[in-house]
Amino acid sequence: MPVEIRLSAAEVARVRLAVSPLAETVFGVRAALGAGGHAVHLPWVREAQPVLAAEPELPLLRTLLEGCLPSFLFPVPEERLPAFGGELADLRRTDPAYVTAECAALGARAGGLPEPAVLLERVADALARCHARLVAPHWGRMRAVLEADLSRRAVTLVDSGVEGLLAQLHRDVVWREGELVVHGRRRAGAVWTVDAGGHGLVLMPSVFGWPDVVVDHSPRAAASIRYPASGVGLLWERPRPTSAGLAAVLGRTRAALLAELGEPLSTPDLAARLGVSASAVSQHLGALRGAGLVTTRRTGRSAVHLRTRTGTALTADDGAGPADPATGA
Repeated sequence: MPVEIRLSAAEVARVRLAVSPLAETVFGVRAALGAGGHAVHLPWVREAQPVLAAEPELPLLRTLLEGCLPSFLFPVPEERLPAFGGELADLRRTDPAYVTAECAALGARAGGLPEPAVLLERVADALARCHARLVAPHWGRMRAVLEADLSRRAVTLVDSGVEGLLAQLHRDVVWREGELVVHGRRRAGAVWTVDAGGHGLVLMPSVFGWPDVVVDHSPRAAASIRYPASGVGLLWERPRPTSAGLAAVLGRTRAALLAELGEPLSTPDLAARLGVSASAVSQHLGALRGAGLVTTRRTGRSAVHLRTRTGTALTADDGAGPADPATGA
């Protein structure tokens, strides 16, 4: 069913971008349960499922996550990069009446659920354990992918405004003359309408939600759209092997950067591939550029990097074992 989000002119001015570690945990658990996700996440799912099987609240998680997802599990972040603990605290403080209404919408699935205060404590504790065991070990790489996507969208917002940002968000998101419709163009018939209530709209890239677009049908505050982050296809790939001898001289991250720069790549692209911050990539690129191993070409607001002939010569395989760029500098 198409979803129409009503935004006043003032609310369009409040469109912002954010990341949600809590939502990634919820979507990740759902994928590990086999209730969602995509084959691109199979390497992670295979690793996560035996761990999730030992979770004491697994029956409760199945009840909540196998089917339509209750909106109370997705508090909208107040900042761009919130801490998981802060989001979990927001979840625990959810209005019990809102929880009751959301659980009623689950139909027969809600039959065995405890009363709201107990439910919130149990699900928050379970998600805290799942985050620590399943998501936190990979959060560095995930965050790099999400931040890289935010950086791209921010540039689009500056260059093309809100209309350009929404137009490039996803093929299922259509913005036309003040009307935002998700999951297809508006047709005659049923359309679910979401009122932002004067709070604006928050756009959030998602790793485990990929490749779907998820809309909060009953927001308590700002309306929200969670869209598939760019670069997810590379997230679970093993880092490209680099020469251990070169890593010993340059450092593992710089050796890995040289290995990746056989093709032109931007700083956000490199950060996503290596699972390190964009600022760290910029620092290492500066050193490699100063040594004549990397060149940078700027076009407008964007820049791409490529290794030089000297850098290419240094990346020749010496037969040594691989180095992991995520474990050293």
